[in-house]
Amino acid sequence: MNRYLPRRVLISERVWDGPIARNLRMNLPEHVPVVRVTEEELHSRTGLSDRRVLEVIEFKGRFLRSCPATRFYHCCGYIILHFGENCSVGCTYCILQAYLNRPTMTIFGNVRDMLCEVAEVLSANPDLLFRIGTGEFTDSLLLDPWTGLSEFLVPFFAGKENAVLELKTKTDHYSRLLDLNHNGHTIVSWSLNAPSISVNEESRAASLEDRLRAARSCAERGYFLAFHFDPLFYFPGWEKEYAEVVQMIGDMVPVERVVYVSLGGFRYMPELKDAILLKRPSWKLISGEFVPSPDGKRRYFRDIRIKLYHFMASQLRKLDPSLCIYLCMESGFVWKKALGIHPAYFGGLPAMLDRAVKERMKVGQHCRESAAKIFLKKPQPLPAFFDYQK
Repeated sequence: MNRYLPRRVLISERVWDGPIARNLRMNLPEHVPVVRVTEEELHSRTGLSDRRVLEVIEFKGRFLRSCPATRFYHCCGYIILHFGENCSVGCTYCILQAYLNRPTMTIFGNVRDMLCEVAEVLSANPDLLFRIGTGEFTDSLLLDPWTGLSEFLVPFFAGKENAVLELKTKTDHYSRLLDLNHNGHTIVSWSLNAPSISVNEESRAASLEDRLRAARSCAERGYFLAFHFDPLFYFPGWEKEYAEVVQMIGDMVPVERVVYVSLGGFRYMPELKDAILLKRPSWKLISGEFVPSPDGKRRYFRDIRIKLYHFMASQLRKLDPSLCIYLCMESGFVWKKALGIHPAYFGGLPAMLDRAVKERMKVGQHCRESAAKIFLKKPQPLPAFFDYQK
């Protein structure tokens, strides 16, 4: 737990009396300074670049937003509950290095505003199923021991018949979840990777064993689970290592509690490559065979991605042939070649995942459509230039 402990906390006076600020003042050790600051002081600071510094601010935008997908690929229709930004786990490949320009960790302290917005949107669309997650711009449970955010979110979603909440993490911060009333509406998910990637590229994350032990503990308290192998890396010995992780899942976790598993190949924008090589000039994982994509990122060649996905799906199906496995940001051609299915068979990828939620979690049975329809654009055909690579 202490490896993610903030070094310093700056709380805007606008949210000083809010629940997140109160929890931080109560739960943080005495040696961590908690400072009340004005909005002007927060905006006027320059030169601070430390992700172990936490800022708690009032957020004035929309809390619900669509996953930052591209129209050229099939997107899962995941709806983001934007509660904060940045991460101090420090994975070498983390896209946030290029995606965010905020140098510190940030949590939005106006929780009441956030929950009011969600309640309003859910009640206005009772026939739509909302799959809502918090792990896009930060780790869902990274600061939970001190903020206690899960104690507001999980019981809130427990009473929402047309919504499920997903908390995605690489930590083992699950203790606050164990005694909450979740009513089967919360998925706790973990990002996993090959053992050598976990040790060398995710050095401040919980170990694979600790993540899976946490998953088992959550399952024992009735939570549903998900796992994300994204990004998958192509390196010598990848088959053996990834097969080992899948076997660990089978040995340590009740697979019947797993709602879905996602797969996605490593991809990067030019800014991310620059950020990685600035810190690790000899980073070998970015020197493989990559080709440009229509979304501006570079990806493994199509045949490499198909090989990765097909292998992973075959290993996962040994655990449970009915397990819902999906590809993150891929074309229909890659789906067919790698998994033998196409999202269109299910009415689109959002509908496919909605079905998994309804069948495993028994949530949203009355919902006729996915809430992705009000957030998501349909995928577009790939340009002819990208036909071979993509």
